[in-house]
Amino acid sequence: MKKSLKKILAFTMAAAMAAGLAACGSSASTSPSAGGSGSAPTVSDEPIKISMYYADNPTLPYMDSWLAVQETAKIAGVDLTVEAIPSTDYNTKVSLALNTGENCPDVILYQDTKGENSSLALNGAIVPISDYPEWTPNFNAMVEKLGLKDDVEELALKDGKRYFMPQLFDQPFYDGGLIMRQDYLEEKGFDAPKTFDDLYEILKAYKADHPDSYPLTTLVAPYVTYRMTMPSFGISFGKSSSSGTGALSYDYEKGEYFEGCISEEAREYLRFMNKLYAEGLLDPEMAAPIDGDVWSTKMATGAAMATYAYYDQIGGVETASEIDGFKLQMYPSLEGPAGAHHQPKSKTGKGIMFPASTAERDDFEQVVRAVDEMFFSEECSTIWCLGVEGTTYTMDGDKIVYSDELTSSPDGIYKTMQVKYGCGADPFQFVWINEREMSKYDENYAQINKTVAGMENGNVIQPLPPTPLFDDLTAEDAASLQTPLADSIEVWIDAFVTGSKSLDTDWDAYVAEMKNLQIEEFCKMYNDNLRK
Repeated sequence: MKKSLKKILAFTMAAAMAAGLAACGSSASTSPSAGGSGSAPTVSDEPIKISMYYADNPTLPYMDSWLAVQETAKIAGVDLTVEAIPSTDYNTKVSLALNTGENCPDVILYQDTKGENSSLALNGAIVPISDYPEWTPNFNAMVEKLGLKDDVEELALKDGKRYFMPQLFDQPFYDGGLIMRQDYLEEKGFDAPKTFDDLYEILKAYKADHPDSYPLTTLVAPYVTYRMTMPSFGISFGKSSSSGTGALSYDYEKGEYFEGCISEEAREYLRFMNKLYAEGLLDPEMAAPIDGDVWSTKMATGAAMATYAYYDQIGGVETASEIDGFKLQMYPSLEGPAGAHHQPKSKTGKGIMFPASTAERDDFEQVVRAVDEMFFSEECSTIWCLGVEGTTYTMDGDKIVYSDELTSSPDGIYKTMQVKYGCGADPFQFVWINEREMSKYDENYAQINKTVAGMENGNVIQPLPPTPLFDDLTAEDAASLQTPLADSIEVWIDAFVTGSKSLDTDWDAYVAEMKNLQIEEFCKMYNDNLRK
């Protein structure tokens, strides 16, 4: 894009954004100065009203009555209004709100500044929350406590500002992966699968024994399976790509991005998935969102025997099954052409954003301080993990002792706490301490994590790819290329997996389409703007 056109676009977008934010704002007052006064805000006896977007997972539907929501809101003095948006539509709804400035909530959860959000942030649609450190004392203290200062600083964009308050992890952990019928493997004499070839042989055997089955199903939508399996092929692309672009993958050895979606690695991966589909080993309904109850029923009844999902869901499926001896197990990442890898994670995750309109509130400082306390204070972050002492747990010295209700639940401690109390609901929990999390699981889960930690020199879970340091105009250019690429890729992935397009005769046309959509220029933008 030529410089003159960039200037025109920048002016046009700025004008549109100003109009949109005016529509979205609740006050005509100007935004507070960066950093604030540092003094405590005026305290009201009335709870502060805050509206919030929440990414709602069909396997864990949001409830206003959750204990964790009620208690943390009370502690922080918040009158909370949550708009629960289906996770499959969440990014679209967030994008629409931030781009148009219409019907913006005060707070948007579960977002980062990869992809389009980078452009939106640099063009004024999102508050640079790092400008207000005095208002986020709990966040600052937790970053210091977990030793994540450098990790958080790396989230700054080209202008040196950070636009969200991320989830904080003392260390990433293996919370989901391949889950299979352990009882079937034992019955047939199969060892635990270690490669994708092993997986294929097990699925094929199950299909032979149960011709009406589709042995491998997926949770919610195919992107769950893709994001957990693609890294073993050296790629991550599509709707839930680790780069956040949908199109590009990251080469960890070279330290650079490449056109992952049109690589030979992608072709090899799609060929494997197509083989599963063609032989009736892959659920034909996986291309559409699968309701959590439907997914659970497929697993519990034997209509499927394998899935990519999360460990905390095993107990519920086992309880629902009427099959004698039914037993599920989660396995470490399978080895593929690029090794055994899981979806990349970092010590920071998606987090809290404030739309620019929120800064127009007269009580913006109080909003930020309340959110900081509700999610990052010691007291509230403990509630999001463990619940309320005396209700969900007690302490015996340094040992966490869960209530009889939780320890006797057939769904297990973790899942019961999620579903009944909202503890451990991913979009809400922002402080994750491994030792504390492991207390909610059984010894089997701890052993799986220990095994994973000992594989690939401790690198099964690779860090998320670095975010490029775009300036505002480059971010606009990248965002304008990203959307058509990502949309087209989703169509082609489904076509290749289902066989409506051939990986032999249609691949060149697919590559040509991606190049016409300027994937090479898009990739160059990312590599040219990586942090040196």
